[in-house]
Parts: sequence; C-alpha cells; structure tokens
Amino acid sequence: MQAIATTKVSILRGVTTDAYGDEQDTDTAISTGIPASLTEQSRRVTTRDDPTPRIVRYAVARVPARTDVLDQDRVRDERTGATYIVDAVSSMANPTAVPDIRLDLRRTT
Repeated sequence: MQAIATTKVSILRGVTTDAYGDEQDTDTAISTGIPASLTEQSRRVTTRDDPTPRIVRYAVARVPARTDVLDQDRVRDERTGATYIVDAVSSMANPTAVPDIRLDLRRTT
C-alpha cells in the first residue's frame, strides 16, 4: 500500500428481504482488518439557482490494490465504527507499480 494507513476497515456486502419484501443490507463481512487511509472532508457548495452556501461532507479512502471491493458495498471503520457506502471505485494506471484503490464514500452512520 502506497498511502499511509490511518485505520483498518471491514468490507460489508449482501442484502436480504424483510417481512414486507423490502431489501435490507446485511452486515456480512467479506474482508476484515484491511489497512486504509480514510479522510473525511467538507466543501462549501453553492448553485446558480440557490446562492445560499451549503456544507457538503464526503469521505475518500485508499485501500491496497487487489482488495475485493465493489460499488454499493459498505465499508466499516473498525476504529470508530462508522459505516460508509461505496459510491465509486477507481484506480490510476501505472506501468511500474500497482496503485492503491480509491473509494469515494458516503457516510451512513
């Protein structure tokens, strides 16, 4: 891993159906103890239609290459217990080294 790890995370995957037929996420961990660099940031956002500034919070994580993580998986920070939904998974192309995987996250708890 090229980024400096700040925590360890678990990758959660899976859904089930409740008594009403609605899908619910399960907390089935497919991987645990994965070193990750996790940062939360905020940005002040305005639009032309609504010039009132809003604060938008988002998180970005970097995990080692070849980590089994997909869009819509959930990531649980093992240090704080916070859970995030993976919005996007990306990685840069590098011919000499295997780069970390970048996860764009949205906090759920």
